[in-house]
Amino acid sequence: MEYLLTAKITFAKIRFPDWPMVVWMILATMLTGFLGGLDATGLVKTFNAGWGAALGEFALILLPSFMLAAAMSQNQTGAARQLVIGSAPFAAAGMVCPDTAYAALSPVAGRQKLNLAFGSYAGFKLLFPAGPLIVATGLGYGGNDVILYAVVLFIPVWLAGAIWSGLFAVASPEEPACTPRTTAFSSLIMFASFILLGGLLICGVAFDLSGNVLIDFVTKPKGALIAAAILAMSQIPTAQRRDAIDRAVRRTGALLLVIGAASAFGRVLTAVVPLGEIIPTGVGLTGIIGLFLLTALFKLAQGSSMATFAAIAPVAAPIIVVAGLSPLASVLAICLGSFVAILPNDSFYWLVRRDALAEMSEPRAIGILAGGAMLQAVTGMAVLLLLAWAGMV
Repeated sequence: MEYLLTAKITFAKIRFPDWPMVVWMILATMLTGFLGGLDATGLVKTFNAGWGAALGEFALILLPSFMLAAAMSQNQTGAARQLVIGSAPFAAAGMVCPDTAYAALSPVAGRQKLNLAFGSYAGFKLLFPAGPLIVATGLGYGGNDVILYAVVLFIPVWLAGAIWSGLFAVASPEEPACTPRTTAFSSLIMFASFILLGGLLICGVAFDLSGNVLIDFVTKPKGALIAAAILAMSQIPTAQRRDAIDRAVRRTGALLLVIGAASAFGRVLTAVVPLGEIIPTGVGLTGIIGLFLLTALFKLAQGSSMATFAAIAPVAAPIIVVAGLSPLASVLAICLGSFVAILPNDSFYWLVRRDALAEMSEPRAIGILAGGAMLQAVTGMAVLLLLAWAGMV
């Protein structure tokens, strides 16, 4: 008994190194390969094949998305502060970051700061070009229906966040006065790139434009993002463009490392583990719930929503294929699983906690933010399971 007690105490004192996620994933990939019987040459070859599997597609999505976000964030001190609460989800999706959207809009949110926070969170997770596009690319799914069904889920999820935030409205100092005459016009100018993005995508769905290569390209998601990013960059001062592009490149590069490592892990895992013998096929609703829970584990461990999107899709892709799950339902399940939860290991938690919940105790703040995110996740999953049961996804 004393030996067991000593062993438990010793184990409890062990602290794993605080290394970036990409390092752990590379180590896990190598360990999986060696334990699975791959020789050195085979491991490197499989690792290389997995690492570069989808990086080109992700680069065409992430770089223009982050350029668009960097350009829009330059307007925080002007137009963005005068946007209404209802624009928060679209700002978070357009900026590909709930943190930036919240920081831009919170000065005029007053008692609606929590509503703003949960709206930004939901928009980033479920609106184009953020969560659905990133996850769909990781899974190799190119159907445009993911955009529509993500919006269908977004509406009840957004409402759930609004209802929850209404229960915990916090008094805030009176926000600075803004000029009504300039609000609408400034907001329109700031969101011109996002409006262009939506217009191009609608044209791509509504019309057959394959006769012209350039027009056909810019009406597809990747081309539309590039066009929107170019317009956004043209709206900021020339002196600020290089800094905005540099920030976009840094964010893209960091995520491409995570995506590459996750893709390599997925490739090595499928090479050494007979998934077809382990994972049952035709699991249907059970498989969708499993993806939701797997993503939630990634989010709880990682904290960062973007890193969760980058890492989970390449790992889940072979499981989805083997289990015969609907790609559309899988994309949506992963997006919803990433809602779980807003905790202290998430930068968004500290942004909202120090601004909207500054006077509350830590346990209460955690309960409000984590509880609201959980409610949004469960609400979205209930709708998704209903759609799956009806055979619509």
